[in-house]
Amino acid sequence: MRINKFISECGVCSRRKAEEYIKSGLVRINGVVVDKLATDVDVTKDKVTISNQEISLTDAYVYYMLNKPKGYICSMSDDRNRKSIVDLLEDIDRRVFPVGRLDYDSEGLIFLTNDGELTYKLTHPKFGIEKKYIVKVVGSMKESELAVLRAGVVVNNVRYSKCKVKLLSFENNVSKLEVTLTEGKNREIRKMFDAIGKEVIFLKRTQMAGIKLGGLKRGEIRRLKENEVDYLKSL
Repeated sequence: MRINKFISECGVCSRRKAEEYIKSGLVRINGVVVDKLATDVDVTKDKVTISNQEISLTDAYVYYMLNKPKGYICSMSDDRNRKSIVDLLEDIDRRVFPVGRLDYDSEGLIFLTNDGELTYKLTHPKFGIEKKYIVKVVGSMKESELAVLRAGVVVNNVRYSKCKVKLLSFENNVSKLEVTLTEGKNREIRKMFDAIGKEVIFLKRTQMAGIKLGGLKRGEIRRLKENEVDYLKSL
């Protein structure tokens, strides 16, 4: 098994984060630092450590949904002492990590799990998993501006993927929109609207991979239902 997949299957973190650990020289196999992402692990006999802590495969995966409030980061730790979603996970007795990210000023649906394979499937762009957001911006939205967003804006010479954008309402000089993405670059929606001169004042993820946030209150967590987990794995 490839080392990054092994780390994610142990419920430590996602594959992408595992690659960061490897590149930072924190991962060892049988005491030897791993310096190649393509390194294989013999799960029957190799001893793998991260920062000198041994890890092993888990046989019990858990799956949760969190309605992340604004003012929390999705990282499991922070060098700036900001509130983290870890502070909301006191009732979860297993180590879990977030599936994707929502920035500090955004809120809404975040899946939490120790299933690295499912995390990979839900976050890698090649799988095209849809994520829906409610976005509020200052000012009206012209049809020409909506067309630019749908076609994929260019930010710092990087073209963002096409997306679905629907204008829901315009009241008190605020436009409310539904935005559907299949990508997930850092602060993508904020950068998209900034590129056309619009300020985002509210951003909430309401749906991911067809599963809706529903009536879950800010800061609340619930286990995913068995049929929801089965559906996600079937994608």
